[in-house]
Amino acid sequence: MNYNELIQLFFERSNAAQWYWTLYVVIVGGLLAFSAQRQQRDFFTTMLVTVLFCIFAYKNLDAIQDTTMQRLAALDAIKRTTTAVAPGAIDVKATLESTLTPASIDSVRTTHITSDVLTVLALWAMERRRRRAV
Repeated sequence: MNYNELIQLFFERSNAAQWYWTLYVVIVGGLLAFSAQRQQRDFFTTMLVTVLFCIFAYKNLDAIQDTTMQRLAALDAIKRTTTAVAPGAIDVKATLESTLTPASIDSVRTTHITSDVLTVLALWAMERRRRRAV
């Protein structure tokens, strides 16, 4: 692959990661809205929603981690690629590479798991609130 294709691959994988995060936020928002709108207490429904969310979160985290590893691999290939710069021309490679800073696998995992735990806690807090109110 040439430098141009590697840059394109990097940003394609960045868009994929962003899409997975957007999907995650939409699902969490919908789940919390659904839970907030429920008036009747229902342990079974809350348990089912929790289990289904945990399965979704696990698979979503897996997809985000895979995409992040692909981004890191593309970045490594970009850094190892050599490009010739004509005298007096702007060195696009040097200028662009300093801005390519994908999140680490650890930070992705920590952010996702923290959000997962907070979402599950919010679901159960709303269920507990309904139990007290009824």
